[in-house]
Amino acid sequence: MDQLNRLGTELVDEAIDFADELGIAEYRLDNETTVLDFGVEHAGGVEAGLMLTEIQTAGLASVTTRLESVGDAALPHVEVTTDHPALALLAGQKAGWELATEDFEGLGSGPARALVAREEIFERLEYVEAFDFAVLAVESDALPTEAAAAQVADLAGVPESSVFLPAFSTASITGSVAAGARASESAVFQLFELGYDPEDVHSVSGVAPVAPVAESEEAAIARTNDVLAYGGRVHLTVESEFDRFEEIPSTAGEEYSQPFAEIFEDADWDFEELPAEVFGPAQVTVDVIGGETAVYGETDEALLVESFGL
Repeated sequence: MDQLNRLGTELVDEAIDFADELGIAEYRLDNETTVLDFGVEHAGGVEAGLMLTEIQTAGLASVTTRLESVGDAALPHVEVTTDHPALALLAGQKAGWELATEDFEGLGSGPARALVAREEIFERLEYVEAFDFAVLAVESDALPTEAAAAQVADLAGVPESSVFLPAFSTASITGSVAAGARASESAVFQLFELGYDPEDVHSVSGVAPVAPVAESEEAAIARTNDVLAYGGRVHLTVESEFDRFEEIPSTAGEEYSQPFAEIFEDADWDFEELPAEVFGPAQVTVDVIGGETAVYGETDEALLVESFGL
């Protein structure tokens, strides 16, 4: 299998070729880093969100949408399926890079994380890449700066001209799609946190609503977390039994049934103060190969109706 950054670079090239159709724009910084505006100053859209998710997962996941209901409203739902969950979701899609310079702050996800490989995820997977290009999707309400690009280049070990930064705000159509696409990743990461070997997860399918775009970045962050914790549904096919499967969904946390706007406010918006279980999907079906199939957790449609203002 090709390296994540090679696959991600090919998808970035495709996005550039279809920038007009996707409603995105390509920029070159003075240091020759390529920034792709997927939903900061440009509108982006549903197709842009699907393409962004493909870039984050390095093309190792199938990403589709369908129309389902939340309350009385018909809303798009995004579904992500992969037979390579450890690489696609943990080494790729997981937002594990806190990008911070004097003039920029953002949250990074995507293949470039594997070039740095300092997160515990990569130690457990024993996975690290060396490649000529780096692709890091950046979630922020501002476009990346030269200083931010330089930081990525330095840590990834590539020239600044070899860095690609697809950027999007949470409060955008692209951001809503990308957030809903994290249901599968949230389940696999919960298993990782609980001590289950992520390489024993063979296949994952997850679906969640695409939240209406909120009026501010903070409101969007809260609403898109509600999407996963109260509307995300995931199916896992795994190798072996585990006595903590019931702890995967958000229902395992004491905060369940509380909107994330309140959860974040109570924590002063310090995400590190929150227990990991609040970020699980609402419901998980675990299918053990040759064993039992069991359902854990439940969705809360009424809370989503309230969160979305329906």
